[in-house]
Amino acid sequence: MQKLYEESVAYHRAHKGKLATASVVEVHNKHDLSLAYTPGVAEPCRVIAAHPEEVYNLTWKGRTVAVISDGSAVLGLGNIGARAAMPVMEGKALLMKEFAGIDSIPLVIDSQNTEEIIRFVEHVAPNFAGINLEDISAPRCFQIEEALQTIGIPVFHDDQHGTAIVVSAALHNAARVVNKPYNSLKVVVVGAGAAGLAISRMLLGLDCNSGSCRYIKGIDTVHDLIVVDRIGALYAGRENQNIFKQAIAGMSNKSMVTGSLADAIKGADAVIGVSGPNSITPEMVRSMADKSIVFAMANPTPEIMPDEAKEAGAYIVATGRSDFPNQINNVLAFPGVFKAIIDGR
Repeated sequence: MQKLYEESVAYHRAHKGKLATASVVEVHNKHDLSLAYTPGVAEPCRVIAAHPEEVYNLTWKGRTVAVISDGSAVLGLGNIGARAAMPVMEGKALLMKEFAGIDSIPLVIDSQNTEEIIRFVEHVAPNFAGINLEDISAPRCFQIEEALQTIGIPVFHDDQHGTAIVVSAALHNAARVVNKPYNSLKVVVVGAGAAGLAISRMLLGLDCNSGSCRYIKGIDTVHDLIVVDRIGALYAGRENQNIFKQAIAGMSNKSMVTGSLADAIKGADAVIGVSGPNSITPEMVRSMADKSIVFAMANPTPEIMPDEAKEAGAYIVATGRSDFPNQINNVLAFPGVFKAIIDGR
């Protein structure tokens, strides 16, 4: 692993990052210059002033996304700040281009003040067709995304929704492989941050807003789900729960487990880790149901290494890493999501 890390640093250093801007037109002569800039450029400006929606057709706004982060919850590295988050945001923008043909710009904000981030996104929104919020810690990420739903362009927090999409798809497929009905599964989610709560909402078929949730009719859901944070299992009435945890606690954990992860995972069909390194032990995996499913998705170090999970009896094991077999990563979803957002406008 250390060799891969060293190679990645050299890879980034050689190119000074992973992105560059490129022109989509050519400027070979004075006429080209007069079209691209003055005096010709004045007319597109006048057209947009008279018909604001034309900005989508006459500028890059119609095909460009902003990838925005404050660096407060980067991978499994935690709060490493705006500058240190840049390589991830560049990578996100690169994958948008490679997998969906979408232009995107990484923007890191040197502030972790919720209101300042909201104002920043509001002010830069006229430049973009959509906003990808990334690596912003919970519960602020929920508050920020909700506050930005009125800015006139789609706002998508990938750590929540992209992760939930790929986990839901993976769990449906895993249930088929182990020959268990999806709606019979008992699931444990390790981690109650952005990803953990969003996964829980999707697997339970919940629509949540401002700390309250309701069931969505007609959604295929798991039988029961327990979310576990640093304190232990979430359950209705537990102390030390923010409003977003309270909302999930009231709609999950039917058996009212009140203990630790070791207690919650006993007899579970599946465990989904979106927390930190080495938080799931082989003993925990051994206590799960027959043909257990283990998604250990923390990056760069998973909750349990795949070989350990297999040796402990897991039937299906997946991680978030591209250098391990059976990867579950939101890169499987977010390029397509934004492609649909832009094409479907």
